[in-house]
Amino acid sequence: MGYLLSRMQKPLTIALLLLSFQLAASDYTDAVTEIERSWAKTYYSADKGQQHYQYSQLLHRINQMNSTYPDHAELLIWQAITLATRAEQESSFKALSSIHRAKDLLIKAISINPKAMDGSAFVTLGSLYAMVPSWPIAFGNDPKAEQSLKKALSINPQGIDSNYFYGEFLLSHNQPTKASHFFTKAINAPIRKTQEFADTQLKNEAKLGLANAIARKISGKKGFFTDLFHSAVHAEITQ
Repeated sequence: MGYLLSRMQKPLTIALLLLSFQLAASDYTDAVTEIERSWAKTYYSADKGQQHYQYSQLLHRINQMNSTYPDHAELLIWQAITLATRAEQESSFKALSSIHRAKDLLIKAISINPKAMDGSAFVTLGSLYAMVPSWPIAFGNDPKAEQSLKKALSINPQGIDSNYFYGEFLLSHNQPTKASHFFTKAINAPIRKTQEFADTQLKNEAKLGLANAIARKISGKKGFFTDLFHSAVHAEITQ
């Protein structure tokens, strides 16, 4: 009887361990989803004067989670995104420090799981390479930007983010016809249930990007990549 009980307890213990792991994984996923929503609410809805504080609060939450879930790619990506967007409200010196830190975090996230968040680390890293000044001020590099953005597309070819930001890159390099293709894909991409608000906003930006690309094709005027998150477009959308 004791032998049978010990044989029964082993699979029961394994089942309980698996259940515990699933619950922990669910808690982690829910926490990351909440971080995504908090960032989107801050970026798209918060008053500019409040954003620096709210980004700092969000970074504090992420750092607390890092102690519970060390070296998780999703947290590193959101830490990098939050640092990069907060840099808009910082002095030049602090902003440079923030974007360098963001770059390092993204590279680390890629080394852990390059496909985390459907390749979002590559999207953000590519946008940073495209946005920031080149050496000796920072690390701006158009070939690296395009390489990273194309890698994101290879991971998530139908994604809103991957298509929108590659469209922005192409438009900034006076390729409106190609840019239109990727803006259209972003517009037609499915909205994720966990990121409905942010995805809707980005689709609106993609529509404006497509309109700009069409106008560029008609007029032949050159444009430029203003910044990672297109703050001017955001102002148009939220008015």
